[in-house]
Amino acid sequence: MQTPHRATLRGLAHGRGFRQLLTVRMLSQLSDGVFQVSLAAYVIFSPERQSSPEDIAAVLAVMLLPFSVVGPFAGVLLDRWRRRQVLLVGNLARFGLGLVTAALLLGSAPDRMYFASALLVTALNRFILAGLSAALPRVVEPDQLVTANAVSPTLGTVAATVGGTLGFLVHQVLPPGPRADAGLVTLAALLYLCAALAAQRIDRDLLGPTHHPDRPPLGRALTTAGRDLGRALRHLVRDCRPAVHALAAVTLARFCYGVLIVVVLMLSRYTFNRPEDSAAGLASLGRAVGFSAVGFFIAAVVSPWCTRRLGLTGWMVACLASAAVFVPALGLSFREGPGLAAALLLGVVTQGAKICADTLVQESVEDAYRGRVFAVYDVLFNISFVAAAGVTALVLPLNGRSAAVVGGVALAYAAGAVLYARAARSDRASAH
Repeated sequence: MQTPHRATLRGLAHGRGFRQLLTVRMLSQLSDGVFQVSLAAYVIFSPERQSSPEDIAAVLAVMLLPFSVVGPFAGVLLDRWRRRQVLLVGNLARFGLGLVTAALLLGSAPDRMYFASALLVTALNRFILAGLSAALPRVVEPDQLVTANAVSPTLGTVAATVGGTLGFLVHQVLPPGPRADAGLVTLAALLYLCAALAAQRIDRDLLGPTHHPDRPPLGRALTTAGRDLGRALRHLVRDCRPAVHALAAVTLARFCYGVLIVVVLMLSRYTFNRPEDSAAGLASLGRAVGFSAVGFFIAAVVSPWCTRRLGLTGWMVACLASAAVFVPALGLSFREGPGLAAALLLGVVTQGAKICADTLVQESVEDAYRGRVFAVYDVLFNISFVAAAGVTALVLPLNGRSAAVVGGVALAYAAGAVLYARAARSDRASAH
């Protein structure tokens, strides 16, 4: 006899609409993984370029800022446009933009044109992902929704990781240069086309939304969305001090992680390998990303156990404080082996802090405001990462070797642990 969980999984697999939607998600996120590696390969690891921290800041801005700007308002549009058309037209547009980007690379166009095209590709990604999430309840039964929400995003993340790995492997076998970078972007574009063709197989009206004749005009809806975000922010600051402190702590952790990502990128290109060996540099980066991803997985496994023994705030403090110790201990050698160990531990503490912050926000914020607060959370999360790259670009040398930067990050982690511990004690005292 099947367990209820297995029966639900089997029911999901038998649902044609769910299979179609999951196929679109996996192809879209597979393409995203390849495209993001193509960005890194061109901007940071092209042998004909002397990449700088400023270039990395530009890449991260292209990858993350569209999420921050478009994200809070995407829902307004997705409740008006046919979601199947969003998936179809959005991926077709990314296919075309990918081909344009490849042509710009082959034609040695100015970098600003390349970044403009790449920015449009990543901006469309916000609508694709939000549309996939909004459409999910239309293709599964209500009692299957929790399982579907666990399965679908997880498989999408796996697909993005596979896409990134595929991009790394393809870049390793192609001769370095503009043709290799253009080939990688073209591969991503073709995968976007596959995602569009998969979306075309879905019935035009299956994914909604349901038409409401009394819906307010678009301009008023966007204005209302902005006001709603403002109200949620005021509620957060006025009534949810534990959530405010948790968001401040996780934003600091994300900022520090962003600084160290830039350091690792520059070390991979100029210190761990010969600067002209772009393939080896990209392989070093791939190893660091892989170790960090393992750390994220470990955090998901150990955080429930740690929070039961230390509490949410205790585990958050432990994550920040431990980073203040191992970052200089492993990072100041500026060697790849200790750097990989640091990447693993950073994955654990960064994701551990986020798990605590997510839970504290869910517990502290009223349900009526929770979705909007998480939209604010998403903006803070992405902007802190881009800000970290921008600040690091001002002070980091080209080879990535800076004891001052590593020491500064360690001090920031230590200060964050102390300040958050004090804030958490104050919150507990106020609650009593």
